Amino acid sequence: MKLNNKRTVLVGLAFLSICAFWQMYDNVVPLILTKTFHLNETFSGGIMAADNILALFLLPFFGTLSDRTNTRIGKRTPYILCGTAAAVILLNILPLLDNSYYAAPSTGKMATFVILLGLLLVAMGTYRSPAVALMPDVTPKPLRSRANAIINLMGAVGGIIYLAVAAVMYPNSKVLGLDHVNYRPLFLVVSAIMVVSIAVMYLTIREPRLVAENQALEAEHPEWNLAEDDGSGNEVLPPDVKKSLGFLLASIALWFIGYNGITTWFTTYVDKVMGQGLGGASTCLLIATGGAIISYIPIGHLAHKVGRKRTIMIGIVLLAACFLSGFFLTTAFHSINAIMFIVFALVGFAWAAINVNSLPMVVEMCRGSDIGKFTGYYYTASMAAQVVTPILAGFLMRNISYKILFPYAALFVALSFVTMTRVKHGDAAPEAKSGLDAFEDMED
Repeated sequence: MKLNNKRTVLVGLAFLSICAFWQMYDNVVPLILTKTFHLNETFSGGIMAADNILALFLLPFFGTLSDRTNTRIGKRTPYILCGTAAAVILLNILPLLDNSYYAAPSTGKMATFVILLGLLLVAMGTYRSPAVALMPDVTPKPLRSRANAIINLMGAVGGIIYLAVAAVMYPNSKVLGLDHVNYRPLFLVVSAIMVVSIAVMYLTIREPRLVAENQALEAEHPEWNLAEDDGSGNEVLPPDVKKSLGFLLASIALWFIGYNGITTWFTTYVDKVMGQGLGGASTCLLIATGGAIISYIPIGHLAHKVGRKRTIMIGIVLLAACFLSGFFLTTAFHSINAIMFIVFALVGFAWAAINVNSLPMVVEMCRGSDIGKFTGYYYTASMAAQVVTPILAGFLMRNISYKILFPYAALFVALSFVTMTRVKHGDAAPEAKSGLDAFEDMED
């Protein structure tokens, strides 16, 4: 049995479009809220946290709803098509309101912008779970880890495409000193990326046929179903495993609080502290993303040699050190420089060491239960952190100093090191792999 890499790449186009959107959303929307609408950091942070609050409800709801859907084009495809169409339409209204408010401010325009932003988040929430569920629908169980590696790579490609476009379209030379930046061309480009990606996926992936083929194959291999329960459908874990799971989930929440605080506020931070524009900030984030991608294969080998937990803890130490370095570099210099690029490349390596191995540790504790249930635990911890950190970091930046952002992130990442020392399970070392196989310890 061999994974169909081409088909998996085509399925991953949906995740590519999603990641391109969210990268732009996290980078540009805080700038619009603070610079055009002049909302303070606490209110803008609350708006930025809304997507994660909505996701806690929308993702499981629409995932379950798509399970029960049956159409000529499949279960997931209708949500992907309709959700993308609605998101693209709403996305392109936002910069019109942004430009209009700058020209003639009014409370009505601000309220309309916030309402449409909420509708856009709902539109994205309708198809994120169905898009992610499409991969396991068409992939045999033994190959899903490898397929998920490709899906995650496609997501990274989507983020890189956006960051590269933003760096080219909005360099410091074009935006420095401007009272207002017109982001409409950038929104149009991202919309085009989303539409083209989903169109290619729809034209090449025949969901009903592929799902039927996969179901027939799995019916021939009942041994693939390893689920066990206590006779009543409930998962039973030994007390020590439950304790490890609790500390691991706490660690996940803590490092997401630190890391997401940076990714949410970095563009605004460098504008306030260093006087740098979107292009410079996007270049730093692009380097971090690239650093993570080229690190995945070495991280796979490292985890095989020293174990998942130790690899994660190496990543935690390095990430905290990088954030502390970021504080000194951004406060000592007035322009983004080569040393910052090196630090952000190391941030990418550190985050890869953490992110590649954390979810497999959670799933490793899932003795005979539904893996989706334990994956839900992982996403509950990470999303809850991403709800809290934009608000908390924004509040601290407004009431103490913008310069607190990097120490704040470093502190929470360091706290995750403490909780990880209490994790005693889930550290099965993977078999040595090469090439794409080294990605198998990514999210499943």
